[in-house]
Amino acid sequence: MTLSPRKSSAAPTRPADSEALPSPRRTAVRATPADIQARVREAVAAAHDTKAENVRVRHLEPVTSFTDYFVIASATNERQVQAIANAVEDRLLKQGVKPLHIEGYTSAQWVLLDYGDFLVHALLEERRDYYALERLWRDAPEVTADFAPPEPAS
Repeated sequence: MTLSPRKSSAAPTRPADSEALPSPRRTAVRATPADIQARVREAVAAAHDTKAENVRVRHLEPVTSFTDYFVIASATNERQVQAIANAVEDRLLKQGVKPLHIEGYTSAQWVLLDYGDFLVHALLEERRDYYALERLWRDAPEVTADFAPPEPAS
């Protein structure tokens, strides 16, 4: 006679601090650096397509471990902030890339799209000036030129 294993009625236990679960960035299959760069390039292009101003890219990987890149784009009004966020999300969804989290969409003063390997900040110029992300992350190399969309042919 074979006994089937008993099902435990105990609730699953939380891992000890030393066994903490990895961050969401590390739970999925990690994208290659080339894939990440292509996605950042698409996000930058989408921001430019919606007339975002002062689009900048910072390479954070050399200075922190929570993400590889910041894409920072300014807008003149709340509708444009949402349009930038929508354009980035739509463009990356077409490639099968979904954000892990979106924050601030309703108030539309500063929308954060978290893709794990990179973050997109679409924000009003006043908010950008106030929070000064570029100043806070000045140790992260400015790599905007590496991701700029090609100039249109004349």
